[in-house]
Amino acid sequence: MTTNLDLTATPISVLPGVGPQRLKTLALLGIQTVHDLLEYFPFRYEDRNAQPGRELADGTRVTVRVIVDGMAGVKYKGRRNSTTIVPVVTEDYKRLHAVWFNQPYLKDQLIPGRKLTITGKYDERRRSIAVATHDFVVAGETVHSDRIVPVYNVKADITPKLLRNLLSSALKKYGDDVPERLPQVLRQRYKLIDRRHAMKEIHFPTNGDGLHQARRRLIFEEFFLFQLKLQAFRWLHRHEQPGVEHQIPEDLLEQFCKRLPFAMTGAQRRVAHEVVRDMTQRVPMNRLIQGDVGSGKTILAFLALFIAVASGHQGAILVPTEILAEQHFRAAVDLLEPLGCRIGLLIGSQKDRERRDVLAKIADGEINVVIGTHALLEEGVQFKSLSVVVTDEQHRFGVEQRAIFRQKGHAPDVLFMSATPIPRTLAMSVFGDLDVSIVDELPAGRQPIQTYWVTPDKEERALRFVRNELVKGRQAYIVTPLVEESEKIEGVVNATDLYLMLKEWFAGYEVGLLHGKLRPAEKEEVMRKFTNNEIQVLVSTTVIEVGVNVPNATAMMVYNAERFGLAQLHQLRGRVGRGEHASSCILMSKPDTEAGQERMKAMVATQDGFVLAEKDLHLRGPGEFFGVRQSGIPEFKIGDLLQDAKIMEVARQEVQQLIAAPDFWTLPAFQPLVEFLKSEKVLLQRAGD
Repeated sequence: MTTNLDLTATPISVLPGVGPQRLKTLALLGIQTVHDLLEYFPFRYEDRNAQPGRELADGTRVTVRVIVDGMAGVKYKGRRNSTTIVPVVTEDYKRLHAVWFNQPYLKDQLIPGRKLTITGKYDERRRSIAVATHDFVVAGETVHSDRIVPVYNVKADITPKLLRNLLSSALKKYGDDVPERLPQVLRQRYKLIDRRHAMKEIHFPTNGDGLHQARRRLIFEEFFLFQLKLQAFRWLHRHEQPGVEHQIPEDLLEQFCKRLPFAMTGAQRRVAHEVVRDMTQRVPMNRLIQGDVGSGKTILAFLALFIAVASGHQGAILVPTEILAEQHFRAAVDLLEPLGCRIGLLIGSQKDRERRDVLAKIADGEINVVIGTHALLEEGVQFKSLSVVVTDEQHRFGVEQRAIFRQKGHAPDVLFMSATPIPRTLAMSVFGDLDVSIVDELPAGRQPIQTYWVTPDKEERALRFVRNELVKGRQAYIVTPLVEESEKIEGVVNATDLYLMLKEWFAGYEVGLLHGKLRPAEKEEVMRKFTNNEIQVLVSTTVIEVGVNVPNATAMMVYNAERFGLAQLHQLRGRVGRGEHASSCILMSKPDTEAGQERMKAMVATQDGFVLAEKDLHLRGPGEFFGVRQSGIPEFKIGDLLQDAKIMEVARQEVQQLIAAPDFWTLPAFQPLVEFLKSEKVLLQRAGD
């Protein structure tokens, strides 16, 4: 249904009480139009239906209707602190005192005989109610009392009371102009109320059921429109941009497997066949490979690169750190060069001459497999025929960076990899436009890692445990959250000081220091020495979290483990247990929160990354899950990825069916959704449009 007025273009200044100064403050909340205001949803609600005076419970927040029963008095303590005390009587004749702090100006408004509805904390002994600044209204102002009242996040001079007044005005004036986007067939199928009704109920619920129905409707719509953008993008990518149809000889997979120093696991073979199937199709591959630490995802990436080269094209792999890029480069030279691949490395620390040489060889096709960091995304990097792109640790790259990489070729196949196991609820949101493969089997010979949680008073005992590993000829990682004392946070160990201490503790063994502030060449030298066992103890920050592979390292000790999320601790732990020897991880921590203690217990209880990821999501919430903000995790206005996961799944299924139906793009019932896609810049360049 079309509306007479576009609320997204109707400025908030049309409402009474919104002058120039208030416009600026509202803009800080993201409110500039009537549409923005209506979609500024409450974060909680209070039941402010009035209670009888005889039912007031001591120490609880109460709402009661009263009549001012005498003159207000003001007591001052110092120049600034004051208490305004007003005698009142409830409707059932209970005598009380209403108290306001530091608001002496209210005395003139609180005149005898005035009827009020007040909300505050009740003190039975004093027979008083402590009333906050804006928690009283003159009787009859039902926007703020005698109902379920919305509470909003506010700033500066914008109060919840002001927002309620603005929303009341907006709904009265423009409520009938609220557009309906969801087709009737969907609303009927799920018994969803219409959007106009939902907007009124979400801000001013008539009762608990009205609020429930409004939330249900608006959460479904928010998730549905989010999935619509993802799936429309996916549909266009698959159907409107034909990719490279790689020609793969029947024996290619076996030829590749013969070069491996081990047999592929069943999970690796299953995912390998999925990759091969994708790459032989005209539709561009768009696949995420998820696998726990050490599950062997890199081999699958190398397979995709080999397929590109065997078909006469180029492949590239983008990784987040230079250490990982160099490690992949060495592995690719060993495995892929004998198969006819010519490997190149492109990282930020390369000298200009070396970089120019690599760029020229990429451009003319002499290098047909490129491994690099963010340097690969720069404008000067041109490929002759890029047909497959692999992004390792994909959550570390934002959506825009991934899009730049895609544009380096003509609709290349895209393979994303992540060793951060992502719960299904989150994967649907962040990677909803991808096919997902899971490598859920560890290679034979991977040793289980014994994990211990100890408190700081056991530090000496833990270090003796590490020394015993060194005596056996093994190596160890010692991990801290901070680099140096200049970053000092009380009670948190820093790598620089710890390094100096451990050089003495482990006298007779070589101790190295690795952190992000070292120059790339210095980091590479430290890692080379650790890999070659010239360094036995590596004191490091989380720079070793991703991909570092030293099979002889069998012990890890993490200081201040409470400062890391479960996903990060699991990644760190995955640096040991990579060889034939039994390995251990000691988490030294004294968490001061229940959630911190739960994290430590979970690490000791399981090595299943997916179980830990689910736990981490519940303990920390989606926004903190990855520890980086550019991860593409959506910020929903009303839906909650955890509580409302089932709604997200239903919305996803509905959108998939809708997008696949030819009628979607043409029937009038779906035009509001098509217009929404256009407004969101999801381009619909279809034949015949």
